Amino acid sequence: MTKVYVGMSGGVDSSLTAALLVEQGYDVTGVYMKNWTQDLPGMKCPWADDLADAKRVAVQLGIDFKVFDFENEYKHKVVDYMIEEYKLGRTPNPDIMCNQEVKFKIFLETALEDGADLIATGHYARVRHEEGRSNGQLVQAVDTNKDQTYFLYRVTGEALGKVLFPLGEFKKPEVREMAKARGLFTAAKKDSQGICFVGQIGIREFLSQYVEQKAGSIIDKQTGKVLGQHDGAIFYTIGQRHGLDVGGGLPYYVVGKDMDKNEVYATTNLNDDALWRPQLNLTSAHWINETPEAGEYQVRVRHRAALIPTQLSFNDDGSIELTLDNAERAVAPGQSVVIYNNEICIGGGIIA
Repeated sequence: MTKVYVGMSGGVDSSLTAALLVEQGYDVTGVYMKNWTQDLPGMKCPWADDLADAKRVAVQLGIDFKVFDFENEYKHKVVDYMIEEYKLGRTPNPDIMCNQEVKFKIFLETALEDGADLIATGHYARVRHEEGRSNGQLVQAVDTNKDQTYFLYRVTGEALGKVLFPLGEFKKPEVREMAKARGLFTAAKKDSQGICFVGQIGIREFLSQYVEQKAGSIIDKQTGKVLGQHDGAIFYTIGQRHGLDVGGGLPYYVVGKDMDKNEVYATTNLNDDALWRPQLNLTSAHWINETPEAGEYQVRVRHRAALIPTQLSFNDDGSIELTLDNAERAVAPGQSVVIYNNEICIGGGIIA
């Protein structure tokens, strides 16, 4: 019997994933990944409650249950990376790094060493296995609104060859109903929001624990006039409108920042070139399987954004150049852009 270790977070998606695999005849073991346990001011980390919920579902299903402690690796690979990127004035995505370094690397390796044949998670995505190939292809979920391939583009094809995504075939409301029909303890539990490891707290509150707040000027890009003060350029990203507090009139949008001078530049001009990018240069390219040829593809600049037709070419240094059919608004350095060949996610890179 094929042995599958299911990453169980204590939510409805991973609970149903485990239930479906049991019904499909797999030998299932539930695993809670203990990645982050730190409380923050005004925010209690929900890890203990999530662990208890995952354990309850495992008992309901009659499956073995384990806890894998990845807290040190997670802090180093995901949290430290995120903080350093923000310090450089960039806008990273910790969920993508978590999938690359923890869920589909350390978890996969640990599970296989522990006797698993495969791992499974509650992600909304699909894996296509081609005959004669051990690597898997990453395919968009049936529920395009919930599709999570954007967060999975840095996983390797080799890892995907050992992964199951049972929820990729279903829409979210169906998942809730299926969990309810099976009487799963987590059927009505709300989805977690916010940063992957700190729940409801905002990024500003989280970063404030690790970086010193430092006052600086908000400057009108067109006139050079000082509009007001901020408490750290690190807390602002391109296209941001809220949180500027620079008075009445037309809304201001962040169009740039200077980390050395600790200055934030803003404008009321929605057509400002700094807000719209017809071309994107990507570094840190990652291809799930083989490197694609130059040509026409589609890209997604953020989770749930529409797919944009794009011409892909390669620079001499190996970086990717994307020419978009339509200029895209508010894309920031450090953000991931994910590349698709129709429904197949082939990889992507990080905005330079």
